[in-house]
Amino acid sequence: MKVAALLEERRENWRELEWLCGQMESRGKRKLGPMIVARFGSLYRSTCADLALAEAYNLPPNTVAYLHQLVGRAHNQLYRSKAFDISRWAHVMLYEVPQRLYRDNYLRVAFVLFWGLFIAAMALSAFSPGFAERAIGKEQIQQLEQMYAEPIATRTGSAGSFINNRSGMAGFYIWHNAGIGLRAFALGLVFGVGGLIITSSNALVLGASFGHMTTVAQRENFFEFVTAHGPFELNAIVLSAAAGMRLGFSLIDTGGLSRAESMRRAGYEALPTMCAALFLFVMAALIEGFLSPSAAPYWVKAGVAVVSSGLLAFYFVILGNPRSGLDAT
Repeated sequence: MKVAALLEERRENWRELEWLCGQMESRGKRKLGPMIVARFGSLYRSTCADLALAEAYNLPPNTVAYLHQLVGRAHNQLYRSKAFDISRWAHVMLYEVPQRLYRDNYLRVAFVLFWGLFIAAMALSAFSPGFAERAIGKEQIQQLEQMYAEPIATRTGSAGSFINNRSGMAGFYIWHNAGIGLRAFALGLVFGVGGLIITSSNALVLGASFGHMTTVAQRENFFEFVTAHGPFELNAIVLSAAAGMRLGFSLIDTGGLSRAESMRRAGYEALPTMCAALFLFVMAALIEGFLSPSAAPYWVKAGVAVVSSGLLAFYFVILGNPRSGLDAT
């Protein structure tokens, strides 16, 4: 048998070792029991041999890189030090996490669904009179127009007092954004279907609101307020929905595991997505509390939006671009 075919047959063992690495990282070795730890050691040794074969026979670089990563990860679990390892932390945050997010099929579905419907609803609201009213309701449209009737920097009354309390606003928006994320996440648990519904609903409402506001006199005030924090906030909603859908669908497709075990495994796999969503929500709230309502010129707010979008693309696409030969999950 050729070495390439032999190693291909070993792929299931690699996946099992990767899964056990995740278990040890989240639960520790002691909680897994001696039989599983022994199995982990056996898989680690055989994967080291696979890596040696892959390097000796010049197999595809992606396969060799993947095995290097997997062996290193397993080695750290067997011989890890309790001291904080900044290089290991940097490797996880800049290499492992973005690649796991890039390979997350639930995140891809949520991203395409949300942004596809958002753009469609925005275009229909901008060019098809009456669509926004049917999508979000006349009362909500009136509230939206009234909210942005005054220029952001010169607001008076209770609204002006509120936006001038920047720390209070940041705290409010962190709480508010967390609520949006939790709803998107929690509804995803309804066998995944709830995640599809809440993602579609958020996309239609937000897209219709953005599209309608391009057609009214208050559009400058509206976009001056939402531009800076929009990239982080909107993509945080996508991430929350994706994490919820992964857990929800784990109750349907258990892969032969019990539902509890399947959900626990999905929870571990969704952890980077949830952490990324939380980080983006906090960043969006800070920008929304301090910069969005400020008198800073629009080009500053637009610049923050461009930089934010660039950072998201760099982290999720450039750093996440598969370099390890892992399959999408």
